[in-house]
Amino acid sequence: MAIVLGSSLDNGLVAAAARPQVQRSESVTSLSIGQYLIRRLSDYGIRHVFGLPGDYVLTFYSMLEHSPLDLVNCTREDCAGFAADAYARVNGMGAVCVTYGVGGLSVANSIAGAYAEKSPVVMISGAPGVGERASNPLLHHRVREWRTQLEVFEKICAASLEIVDPATAFRDIDYLLDTAHRLKRPVYVELPRDMVEVVPDQIRPYAHPPRCSDPEALAEAVKEAVARIEAARRPVIIAGIELHRFGLQADVVALAEAAGIPVAATMLAKSVVSEVHPLYIGLYEGALGRQEVTEFVEESDCVILLGTILTDIDLGIFTAKLDPTRSIFATSEDLRISHHHFHDVLLEDFIRALAAAKPAAARRPLPP
Repeated sequence: MAIVLGSSLDNGLVAAAARPQVQRSESVTSLSIGQYLIRRLSDYGIRHVFGLPGDYVLTFYSMLEHSPLDLVNCTREDCAGFAADAYARVNGMGAVCVTYGVGGLSVANSIAGAYAEKSPVVMISGAPGVGERASNPLLHHRVREWRTQLEVFEKICAASLEIVDPATAFRDIDYLLDTAHRLKRPVYVELPRDMVEVVPDQIRPYAHPPRCSDPEALAEAVKEAVARIEAARRPVIIAGIELHRFGLQADVVALAEAAGIPVAATMLAKSVVSEVHPLYIGLYEGALGRQEVTEFVEESDCVILLGTILTDIDLGIFTAKLDPTRSIFATSEDLRISHHHFHDVLLEDFIRALAAAKPAAARRPLPP
C-alpha cells in the first residue's frame, strides 16, 4: 500500500481517502472568517497545512480537519514550521497553524529562517478572543501584552496582522496572502478564537498593488546589458535562489541558450539549473568552491548575477572576488549594471527581455 498524506489524525500512514472539494461556487458572503481563510489558502495552491493543536486554535483547527485541506500533525511546533517551509520551497507556498504563546513563539525560529531565504510561509496562530480581553484577565500563554506575539512576528515576516474586525477580515487575509506570494516571504495571521466562525456583515475588497515594469527603464536596462555582454570576452551567469522562488528557471536557461553564456549556481540555488545542462559549470562558492569553477567565474569580464542573495554562504564566507563594475546584478528588489541603478524593473521582465534580445556573447571553453 502506498503511503500518502492523509488526514490530520493518521499523519498520512493510511491509504488516501476522498477529500471534500473546495466549494468555489459558494459566494464568499456566506463564509465565516475561518472558512474564507481556508478557501484562500487553497486558491494559492496550498493542499496541506502543518501544525499542532492547542486551545486557542481548536475552533479553526477543527474547521481545517473538516476542510478540503490535509492537516498534518507534527510533534513540535518548530518542526511544523520547518515542514511548512520545506513545503513552500517545493510547492510555492506553505502554511503552519499553531496555538498562541507556547505554540506561536516556538515557531519563531522556523519563520525567521523562511524570511532569510525567501520562502513564503503563511503562519497562522490562534489567540485569545477579542471579547475575552475586555477586563484584561491574566490568561495562560500570555506574555507581557496581548500584542507581544504579533510584535515578535512583525520583525520576521513581510506582513503581520491580527484579524479583529469582521468588516476588514477578508481584505486583511487577501493582503497577507498576496504579500507572501509577491515577496516570497512569510506572513503572520493572528486569528482570535471568537472570530473564526464570524460571518462578516460587510466585505471590503482588497486592491492588489500594481506590479509592472517601467517600459522605458526596462528598455534602457536591457540595452545597456546587451551592450556589456556583447563587448565582453568572458561572460558568465550566476543563477540564484530567486529564480526558483519566482519560477524563472526556464527563463534563465532560455537566456543562456540564446546567448550561449555558461551558467554557475550559488549554494542556496543548487539544482535551480539542471546539473547536466551543457552550459552548466557547477557551484560558485568563492574560494570554498571547485578551483576550476572559481577561476572561470572570477576571470569573467561580465558577471550576470540573476536572482542571487549575496550572503556570506553564497559568497564563500566572503571569499568571492566579484567586481561590481563588471557585473549585472538583478533581483526582485534591485537592478544594477555596474554603478547604474534602474528602478521599477521586475526581475522576470528583465530576464525575459534580455533573452528575447539574444545578445551575441563570445564563446569560451568550459571548465572540466
